[in-house]
Amino acid sequence: MRYFSLRRSSPTVDFREATLRGIAPDGGLYFPKAIPVLPTSWFDELKGKGKTEIAVDVIKPYVGSCIPDKELLRICEETVGFDFPLVPVNENISSLELFHGPTLAFKDVGARFMSRCLAWFSRGNEKPVTVLVATSGDTGSAVASGFYGVEGVEVVILYPSGKVSPAQELQLTTSGGNIRSLEVTGSFDDCQRMVKEAFLDYDLKSRMLLTSANSINVARWLPQQFYYFYALQQWPHTEPPVISVPSGNFGNLCSGILASVSGLGVKHFIAACNSNQVFTSYIHTGVYLPAPPVSTLSNAMDVGDPSNFIRILELFGNKHQSIAEKISSYAISDQLTVQTIQDVFRSRNYLLDPHGAVAYAALQLYQKMHPEDKGLILETAHPVKFSETVERVTGQVIQVPASIQELKKRKKQSTVINPDFQELKQFLLERVMAV
Repeated sequence: MRYFSLRRSSPTVDFREATLRGIAPDGGLYFPKAIPVLPTSWFDELKGKGKTEIAVDVIKPYVGSCIPDKELLRICEETVGFDFPLVPVNENISSLELFHGPTLAFKDVGARFMSRCLAWFSRGNEKPVTVLVATSGDTGSAVASGFYGVEGVEVVILYPSGKVSPAQELQLTTSGGNIRSLEVTGSFDDCQRMVKEAFLDYDLKSRMLLTSANSINVARWLPQQFYYFYALQQWPHTEPPVISVPSGNFGNLCSGILASVSGLGVKHFIAACNSNQVFTSYIHTGVYLPAPPVSTLSNAMDVGDPSNFIRILELFGNKHQSIAEKISSYAISDQLTVQTIQDVFRSRNYLLDPHGAVAYAALQLYQKMHPEDKGLILETAHPVKFSETVERVTGQVIQVPASIQELKKRKKQSTVINPDFQELKQFLLERVMAV
């Protein structure tokens, strides 16, 4: 498999080079030259396949010969070594719970896969690979867990000060070792901008091996397809589902669309947004207008200029009509988010986190217009990661998992910086280069 830059002015590369670079030299995101299509016979046997078998079959065409088959099997086995249950919530909506991994969020899948690929690719390097990642919460948590102790890899996480939950901040800042956290006095978009500037800085690139662990990196983005296949493996109905995806930087939705192009039966997608509704506006108007991010209860989705939007355009040949036919989008307010958490708990005794609640509310709005359609939501994080909101709304005390209890005993380790690329550059040159 070869990958090309979506700016189309850099040479094509293989999976290894795309992973190590993160972003192409021209600043574009990498995209596969061809999307593999699985045979009908493979889907006929889907329900009998194991999680690791599915993961290997899905990702192998993208990896090609860059990783030996035996090693890829091990990587996939470790990546999906936890449960992905599809839980019925009511007669028409089920919840695919993606929070049973080590950091209680869906991004464990991509982070675990990428960390193990990077460890394989980094063997024999004279200087460490430095992973830069901007996070609005769960990406950084998953990266800190997935990359902790990986030999030959240093990790620098940028997160917006005061805009992640207490549980997320504990996961971001208490690892130590090869994990460093930068608390940026700005927004997630500031963090993301600084990371992108680092990849375009000639001085840094000439002195360091830089890559990204955001969903802009193909090794983070592509394995997120796995759990869409697990959802369909458990889907009990004849008609394919409508899938509602909490959407911020749009890597998750984009991977689901990729899975559907590969042959997975999905009737329709919903991009469930909060008050950051740049994509919702695009669906309705055909005009894409990035905007400053707005802070909401579903903070991981507070993105005003989603990086993966350009990949969605590529998947649909840059045709707005084709996108609007396959994807609906709704902007869910904090008020409706709270009401949804409350209503679902009272009527169904099911706890949603704010991001899952956004997806649930969006799916309900869609089903009002399409009452015959059954669907599922991606429940992307454990409610405990947003316990202040969920407990206040439901009156239910959430049992804190042992992994979070253990983090409370550790000391926060972070460096506060302004949303200024030069401060990030100085940190990288002084702290990371000294390793």
